[in-house]
Amino acid sequence: MRVLIVGGGAREHALGWRLSQEEGVEVIGAPGNAGIAAIGRTVPVDPTDAAQVVALAKQESADLVVVGPEAPLVAGVVDALRDNGIDAFGPDREAAQLEGSKIFSKEFMARHDIPTAGFAVFDDPDAATRYIEEAGRPLVVKADGLAAGKGVIVASDAAEAIAGVDKIMRERAFGDAGNRVLIEECLVGQEVSYHVVSDGRRFIPLAPAQDHKRAFDGDKGPNTGGMGAYSPPPVVDADVERKILERVIEPTLKGMAAEGRPFRGALFVGLMIVDGEPMVLEYNTRFGDPECQTLMTRWKGSIMPLIRGSAQGDFGGLTPEWEAPASLCVVLASGGYPGSYEKGKVITGLVEAAEHPQVTVFHAGTALRGDDIVTSGGRVLSVTAIGQSIDEAAEYAYAAAEKIEFEGKQLRRDIGWRARTR
Repeated sequence: MRVLIVGGGAREHALGWRLSQEEGVEVIGAPGNAGIAAIGRTVPVDPTDAAQVVALAKQESADLVVVGPEAPLVAGVVDALRDNGIDAFGPDREAAQLEGSKIFSKEFMARHDIPTAGFAVFDDPDAATRYIEEAGRPLVVKADGLAAGKGVIVASDAAEAIAGVDKIMRERAFGDAGNRVLIEECLVGQEVSYHVVSDGRRFIPLAPAQDHKRAFDGDKGPNTGGMGAYSPPPVVDADVERKILERVIEPTLKGMAAEGRPFRGALFVGLMIVDGEPMVLEYNTRFGDPECQTLMTRWKGSIMPLIRGSAQGDFGGLTPEWEAPASLCVVLASGGYPGSYEKGKVITGLVEAAEHPQVTVFHAGTALRGDDIVTSGGRVLSVTAIGQSIDEAAEYAYAAAEKIEFEGKQLRRDIGWRARTR
């Protein structure tokens, strides 16, 4: 069975790594990275070009296509694959609007009484600035469209919020994604990621995780695509999880079906837990990165029934099982990330880091240059470990991360700090 993995990050490597363990499965990365090349083959392709992806799937006689990142989903790659009779994991363009437009998603939440922060929408930067000045309190400013996880400014005061509007709308830091902005009330609590997979009619809840978006220790510095994650976070106890499922997941999927946008694929909801109550921050219509790495390493047994069942619209009575009680992922990033950074730095120590049986090193921004593996992106590697506890997983992950070197390497030293005792 041939599985085409669309994308080239650590999330795609983790999905490919898990699927490559299935009997008779051949993995092809499109475009992939050096890690995916080690478990299968890679083919250069623009993942957002539906025609290119469909042509490659036909050329390779792919039995299943797994679309990893958000941009191809919003671009309609899944629609094109299904139109050509090819099984594809991920939502179609209409359902992917939950992530493709933050304004659409907030208005959707309002229509279906899904708990979230108060908000206002602006297409004029002057009007947005006046609103912020009159509010005089901490606010969150978000670009409406896709911005690779960097289009959110959590402002501590009016000046910072106005600077966020300037960056998004006047400086056009994220291009057309900043044509409109969403300004939200600032929620205070613990942020968590909750994943489910849906086949369009039913859903299967996965384990919760907690991402670390800020660049530096102590949750300081600019937002990134994610500097690490762990699973499960203690804040999501049985009562909180019940509320998430009943108040967020069920009405979201029912609402999407009622509006003619049935959701198939991975739905990852970013939530703020405020005094035990879940409040939706955002929807993501794919697995999180780096959360996916923690989920795939914890997963027990075959993942094919989940992925293929969702793609085909029927996964029956599957119940996930977890191999390990805990997992933790540490992202190694290029110097300067999430700002400008240099590429082409030789990476050493990968074999030594992966020698521990509990550790898996997933590639993100890597490429092959002759016999060397070199950096080719901001987030370079996701060093992920499983353990009997978050403490144990952290110990293994950080020990492995120390063995990997490349010029400018940066990482956070406090991933999982809310759950770690040492």
